Amino acid sequence: MIQRTRGERIFNVFNVTVLGVVALMALYPFVYTISMSLSSAAEAMRSGLHLYPRDISLTSFEMVLANPDIVSGFANSVLRTVSGTALTLFFTCLTAYPLARKELPYRGPLLFLILFTMIFSGGIVPNYLLIKNIGLIDSIWALILPHMLTAFNVIVMKNFFQSIPESLAESAKIDGASEINILARIYVPLSKPVLATVGLWTAVSHWNQWFDAMLYITSDENQVLQTFLQRIVIESSVEMIEQGLVDPNVTQFTPETIKAATVVVTVLPMLLIYPFVQKYFVKGIMLGGVKE
Repeated sequence: MIQRTRGERIFNVFNVTVLGVVALMALYPFVYTISMSLSSAAEAMRSGLHLYPRDISLTSFEMVLANPDIVSGFANSVLRTVSGTALTLFFTCLTAYPLARKELPYRGPLLFLILFTMIFSGGIVPNYLLIKNIGLIDSIWALILPHMLTAFNVIVMKNFFQSIPESLAESAKIDGASEINILARIYVPLSKPVLATVGLWTAVSHWNQWFDAMLYITSDENQVLQTFLQRIVIESSVEMIEQGLVDPNVTQFTPETIKAATVVVTVLPMLLIYPFVQKYFVKGIMLGGVKE
């Protein structure tokens, strides 16, 4: 048994206390939001801490989920996230695999061009003109195609592919396997950690994006959930939710409970997905971050 000095014990107690306080400070906004979303109007207007709802009311959730704009926005966000993540993983694999092979002609200049895009970009105006000229304004593809391939994801996946022994690919070639078969049957099955990591990054990015939708989407039926959330929470525009109220005599809500319920509805899908890919996350970052 390790004998700790008095100074070490004091430091450990101080360290645990400070970190515990910081953890509670970080957790309280989330707890507060959930409590407010489940509270009645009277409970929401009560001063003091809101660690749990003393008077539970689901009116705010009913109003949020009954609004057609929120429902269509949720469906558009799911479509964007699923389609965008699948396309990103597919094209990132196709790009990273040849770059991981040292025999690729002009491999150095190609890597330089990819890294160059991480430093310089056209900006908002050229991107908007490009999306407009190819006819993607007010289309879900305007939110998916520009994010389909990023230099950072390509570099991470390329480094992970390089950590796989080349002898596996050479043995498969001797047996007559093509490059596509080597990628699909050897590299992809061995790359679950980096695929889960890049997939999580991409899914969270697509799910949280709202600015590009505000630029490129002009109709409410094609708008994503996060833009409606921005209107409700940042601009304090709860009129769009109140329009879906069936019974005008219902008073079990306030603007704060509406905002909190909208935030919970928006955040919940990512909270449910994250635990299933967390086990791959650290491994994918560590192996994918190894330099050549």
